[in-house]
Amino acid sequence: MVKIKGVYIVYANWCPHCVPTTVQPVKEAAEKLGIPVHLYDIDTDDEVKADELVKKYGDWTPDYTIPQVFVEWGDGEIKHVLTGRREGLVFTRKAVDDLLKSDYFKPQ
Repeated sequence: MVKIKGVYIVYANWCPHCVPTTVQPVKEAAEKLGIPVHLYDIDTDDEVKADELVKKYGDWTPDYTIPQVFVEWGDGEIKHVLTGRREGLVFTRKAVDDLLKSDYFKPQ
């Protein structure tokens, strides 16, 4: 089994789906696994990197939904694993909870 090398989160500080709903629990889970989390805030100089990541691997539209979470495998493959839910905060919270219970975040 290939081990997860890192997690990437595309987010914005003003977005309640991102902070605290997604960023904090994903950071805590990654810390327990000993893997780094790379944060790309779309309202900073990280916007270009965030856009590139979402265009290449995520749910891209010019006005894309945040947060978006990606995992990077040890072999360099990047997989999109979560997009915030426009239906409401409770739906994003459920999606994050489901992600953190998935095989992606189980000890490897």
